[in-house]
Amino acid sequence: MKLEIFRTLWGVQTPIECLAGGLKAKGFCGVESRFSEEKHERLHFRRVLEDEGLSFIGIIFTGSDVIPDQSETSAQHLERLARKLRDAHDLAPRFINVLPGNDRWSLTEQVDFFGKAQALAKDHNMLCSFETHRASSLYSPWVTMDLIRQLPDLQFTTDISHWVLVCERLLNSEQDDLSPFLERVHHIQARVGYDQGPQVPHPAAPEYAESLAFHQGIWESVWRQHLKKGYEQTTLTTEFGADGYLHHLPFTNVPVADLASLNDWMALTERQHFQEFLAHMYATQ
Repeated sequence: MKLEIFRTLWGVQTPIECLAGGLKAKGFCGVESRFSEEKHERLHFRRVLEDEGLSFIGIIFTGSDVIPDQSETSAQHLERLARKLRDAHDLAPRFINVLPGNDRWSLTEQVDFFGKAQALAKDHNMLCSFETHRASSLYSPWVTMDLIRQLPDLQFTTDISHWVLVCERLLNSEQDDLSPFLERVHHIQARVGYDQGPQVPHPAAPEYAESLAFHQGIWESVWRQHLKKGYEQTTLTTEFGADGYLHHLPFTNVPVADLASLNDWMALTERQHFQEFLAHMYATQ
């Protein structure tokens, strides 16, 4: 099994034309990002990536943004998902990472929404991987487990940092059995969170070693499932971002770390981590 590492475009101000050429040299095989509503911009974006031999993972927010519009119904979310899935074909994505729904909906409405979202993905012949994220339907591990019991074919993107923050603890006690979820994870977003935040200042800092080890343990669990299922490639996106996630010094508003460097460090570290994981798995077979 091969690890394919994607680069998030979250917080990146550099035009894709200037960025794409250097990604391969850093070991990235593609990018993960939202995409334009303008067809000509989507086609241009695709050409730039194809010229550099880069793949694409698309992102869709069914609620229009990270924090969903609280006045919108699940039907409106589904309408947006259908429209965005049509648009996504212009980009030939590897798959679509969907930030779905709204945390305020009842479980009955959540189940109905995800059932219809699955049907839309099938209609558009598009693999949709639903991301665990605060403010979305998948804000909580326990709500997600309830959904899995009723919709066992759902596939997920794990950004476990959100659940660590929501639960205010690393989910590593005997009672925190996430197996039904981990068995259904399709894609990893590699950002390290901690009990009071979705992103540590720097994952190499020794004071966050326990958080890093927990997240890496979750990713190893996903890799074991992918090996078991016969995946030829497993995907991971380095997902350190801005927008209040990146720590800044008070009064000066100076970032405590360089965002690009954080993602480069994560890519390098997880490439080595994956090789060590594979070596261990093959040695114990």
